[in-house]
Amino acid sequence: MLNTFLDILKRTSIIFISIFSGAMLNSAIINLSDKVIPPPNGFLLKSIEGLNAAMPHMEPKHFIFPFFAHALGTLVSAILISRFLKTQQLIFSMMAGLLFLMGGVSMVVMLPKTPIWFVLLDLIVAYIPMAYLGYKLAFRPQR
Repeated sequence: MLNTFLDILKRTSIIFISIFSGAMLNSAIINLSDKVIPPPNGFLLKSIEGLNAAMPHMEPKHFIFPFFAHALGTLVSAILISRFLKTQQLIFSMMAGLLFLMGGVSMVVMLPKTPIWFVLLDLIVAYIPMAYLGYKLAFRPQR
């Protein structure tokens, strides 16, 4: 009974730490983005209101870092899950991808002025495919 509890605790910790790590990477890349590619003149991108106001003035270059943040955060989470879990790596990697996808959908709802080309690219490429790629890159079958 104790071993089962400890296994569940270990598995849960691995999943939580993996998703947290991916989310922190996502956040770090987003925070770095306006230092590398400045926002449109006169706009602050630190709030939803500021992002919505700036959205019509943004160029494709302004969407590079958000895309990579979403894709790499998901990828890292899936890699960590697949590398450290002993079983069901694909299932939990894809669940992490779904969790990040839900975050992406919520951002689309909060930022309705986001260009449709970015919404489609982000929601189609940055989450589920990256979760699967992370699984494939890290998965080591049991011997």
